[in-house]
Amino acid sequence: MTVTESPVTITVGDLEVSAAYGRPDNPFATLVVAHGADTGMEHPFLGGFTRALNDDGVATLRFNFPYREAGRKFPDRPPAAIAAWRAALDAAARLGETHGDKGPVWAAGKSFGGRMASMAVAEGMDARGLVYLGYPLHPPGKPEKLRDEHLYGLTVPMLFLQGTRDTFATPELMEGVVSRIGQSAVLEWVDGGDHSFAVAGKKRNAEEIGASLASPVARFMRAHG
Repeated sequence: MTVTESPVTITVGDLEVSAAYGRPDNPFATLVVAHGADTGMEHPFLGGFTRALNDDGVATLRFNFPYREAGRKFPDRPPAAIAAWRAALDAAARLGETHGDKGPVWAAGKSFGGRMASMAVAEGMDARGLVYLGYPLHPPGKPEKLRDEHLYGLTVPMLFLQGTRDTFATPELMEGVVSRIGQSAVLEWVDGGDHSFAVAGKKRNAEEIGASLASPVARFMRAHG
């Protein structure tokens, strides 16, 4: 059965940001999803991803960061992004309570959105686990500038989905980071995928690509619920 998303407004300090809530019957968990630096929650990749998760029994809440809501191009600094993450996770928990859902609330994000989720959890945000859709481990061509320090203190289950051609995460470096995090972290490669998980020679639109990532995510969430 196709789940119809409902528009939601989330208050972040003295601001309001847009969100979309999708809930199947009797979801086993809720996943809050944040967008990447150059897109918003309306991007087809995220729409395909969350709709496929709804079909697999996961409620979803995707939201905009304040800079995107205001029409700015430069991403929010970490304090503002973390505040948005806390507000979104709280909103998801309230929505679940309204429907009598007992399942855990997870956090996920594409690139920047996932990194900010991890920083929010490092600062005490109470997510059951983290899902990274292309973690931006370093800027393209600058593997010496790793964005990994805060990851080693995290103990929640973490799934890193990465394309083998992702210029934001050199495979050897990514494998080393996940190994150092320990047993709480799992790395799954998308063979031939770039930072947007597009595979050369494989014609798929962004919605289809996003939907293709839902199955391993739902499987991981079920295993660590």
